Amino acid sequence: MNITHLGEARFPSPAKRTVNDNLSVPEHIISNREKEIKNILSFELAGPREKLYFDPIKTKVGIVTCGGLCPGLNDVIRSLFLELTHAYSVSEVYGFRWGYKGLLPESDPPIKLTAEFVDDIHKEGGTVLGTSRGPVDVEKAVDHLVKMEINILFTIGGDGTQRGGNALFQEAKKRGYDLAVVGIPKTIDNDVAFVSRTFGYLTAVEEAAQVLDRAHMEARSVENGISLVKLMGRNAGFIAAGATVANQDVNFLLVPEVPFKLDGDGGFLSVLKKRILNRKHALIVVAEGAGQDLLAQNEAGRDASGNALLNDIGIYLRDEIVDFFRKEKIPIVMRYIDPSYLIRSSPANAEDSILCDLFARSAVHAAMAGKTGLVIGYLHDKFIHVPIELLANQVKTMDTSGFVWRAVLASTGQPERFE
Repeated sequence: MNITHLGEARFPSPAKRTVNDNLSVPEHIISNREKEIKNILSFELAGPREKLYFDPIKTKVGIVTCGGLCPGLNDVIRSLFLELTHAYSVSEVYGFRWGYKGLLPESDPPIKLTAEFVDDIHKEGGTVLGTSRGPVDVEKAVDHLVKMEINILFTIGGDGTQRGGNALFQEAKKRGYDLAVVGIPKTIDNDVAFVSRTFGYLTAVEEAAQVLDRAHMEARSVENGISLVKLMGRNAGFIAAGATVANQDVNFLLVPEVPFKLDGDGGFLSVLKKRILNRKHALIVVAEGAGQDLLAQNEAGRDASGNALLNDIGIYLRDEIVDFFRKEKIPIVMRYIDPSYLIRSSPANAEDSILCDLFARSAVHAAMAGKTGLVIGYLHDKFIHVPIELLANQVKTMDTSGFVWRAVLASTGQPERFE
């Protein structure tokens, strides 16, 4: 895939080992049996280049975090700063406050990042720069970036954030202003295309698995105890599936990728009833995007980030379960748990911290070389450059014929379909 360059890179790089633009990573690893597959995408390999487009001494950099919280945001900010200052000797790095609205002149002024400021931020959850959802006045934002003489903008966020980054890049390009916009994909749901694992995902799975341990204890400590835990996952059930396999005590998992029915002999409620009569307790996990077809359509439309607003499947399912067992005259003890905000505000675990660091350093290498309009991807254990337009048009969901979902079915013992 072609990546946009601001121009010829002329400044020597301080990196001792570099990669060139001819090195690429395929979207798929093709076996002999799959040679008939055509039109496989290849992506430019990330890493330091031999020549830089920006003179490090004169370069000014901005960082912005947008959208919901995710473990590892502060790790990314810190690693961006350290790579810029230690490896490239960039002296002016600014953190814009409160998401994209911080790019507007009337917002709180940006923070000039220092070694002291970033010293311990990786030990904290959340983002020290603050965040928000929603679009930005692109023309005013670019006016402000030009006035500040910002050369590089790192956008840390999900698909809405990266679409916004693309709009900023396009506006700067239209004006003839050299602005490198490089995105670092952020979603706790692990549903970004061309990224095999997003930062924060494993932390979320670890935290969620601990919640499931407690929820299981709540359910099994009383007669006919049912614990229902709602986890993140708007379009994909990666967190719920990962936590289920890690926990090994979940009896039922409901995800967006697998539609289900509540009623009927093969419906979820009937199967749950058999479980309660036989085992006297059950642990249920539901991803937030599951079962949306069962609920009335939400007339509110979309949130500030452009995401379709979801109805609350957790509350709905809780009430349906309670009502069903009441009609069946089977007493139950219901526990409903939604730990989503607690999980996403956690600090990153060690493995995610490493991933954050590598994402950030790959972004710095790309930007200093004058590459723009791209997002850092991660495929086959390699960091790659993905055009923003391509990323914004792709959706990644869980393969229900793959290893993870088969592991879910094996660990829960649930049927493949509730129908």
